[in-house]
Amino acid sequence: MKIVLAGGGTGGHFYPLIAVVEAIEDISKERTLIEPDIYYVGPDPFDMNALVEHDIHYRPTSAGKLRHYPSILNFFDLFKTGWGIIRSIFQLFILYPDVVFSTGGYAAYPILWAARLLQIPVISYDADASPGRVSLWAASFSRWIALAHPDAAEKFPKKYLSKIARIGHPIRKEIEAPTKEGGHEFLKVDPAIPTVFIMGGSLGAKTINETVLDALPALVERYNVIHQTGGANLQDIANIANVELKESRYHDRYRPYGLLNSLALRMAGGIASVVVARAGSGTIFEIASWGVPSILVPIPTEIARDQTENAYSYSRGGAAAVLEQKNLTPHLLVAEIQRIMGDAPLREKMSAAAKAFARPQAARKLADIIVETALEHEPI
Repeated sequence: MKIVLAGGGTGGHFYPLIAVVEAIEDISKERTLIEPDIYYVGPDPFDMNALVEHDIHYRPTSAGKLRHYPSILNFFDLFKTGWGIIRSIFQLFILYPDVVFSTGGYAAYPILWAARLLQIPVISYDADASPGRVSLWAASFSRWIALAHPDAAEKFPKKYLSKIARIGHPIRKEIEAPTKEGGHEFLKVDPAIPTVFIMGGSLGAKTINETVLDALPALVERYNVIHQTGGANLQDIANIANVELKESRYHDRYRPYGLLNSLALRMAGGIASVVVARAGSGTIFEIASWGVPSILVPIPTEIARDQTENAYSYSRGGAAAVLEQKNLTPHLLVAEIQRIMGDAPLREKMSAAAKAFARPQAARKLADIIVETALEHEPI
């Protein structure tokens, strides 16, 4: 059994692939299947270590972005995409997998084009409330289309609804279940004080980071603050925070980290009373799986269109508040955190809504479909 993974470019497209591979590994053991050969075909992987850890073979190809804003790079990237299609055709012809699993994005386009030409079965997954262009294009030849958000199905032509299912978002096992045990000690925060977790993302979020720094003196008076700043930003932010809190007796309540590893992320999610984050679909579903109330600050629509729709799709169920970046100020951020923290019934409702939205076992559901499709296609 051979399976090709397509997607990547960002963690939001890449890590669902890894979560599904984990579930495929579990299914193979449970059903005593011969361990499948799994390949990642695409540009440089977002996390090569994750591929190595799961014995996923890497086959390079190229892909160009199509940006939402005018850029000369769009022209040059057309040639990268064209060359990527040619390379992908050869890669898939040599491998001839039993199924291609795509999480969309520009990195998946050349591989999907080749799979369509070679008539290899395709399973598509899209994480956003407004599906990406690659996912919408691939709908016509995908055997199944899995979606994370309840609002996404209506964006596809009605003739494809029979092969669409909302399953939630595949989350890696190592971060899906939060843990409170040892979290305060590990992250060096006071267990007697509520904790606010700021998720700046792997690269950080400049506007959120700056707003949090300005709000720090007010925040640490009431809360522990765990702040994932992004690795490149950690030292600068730590230096500014030292100045901001120089006169504060609560200086030790602020804990900045560049990028939390999986264990630390689970612990932060387990001890947090409220999370402040961007609105990438992966981030939203991680927060939902922890059952923690959240405040989402989506990237503005002129930069990335999907996050605003993701945020409002999630908030409609009552799990989160949304602060648009143009309205984000230190005073408003502190006021919104205090509004949620000061209302226990509201926090309970938000937590319940988050858990209802999460739809656990999404990776397992996708893995079941992928394995069955591969077995059907595999020659006897």
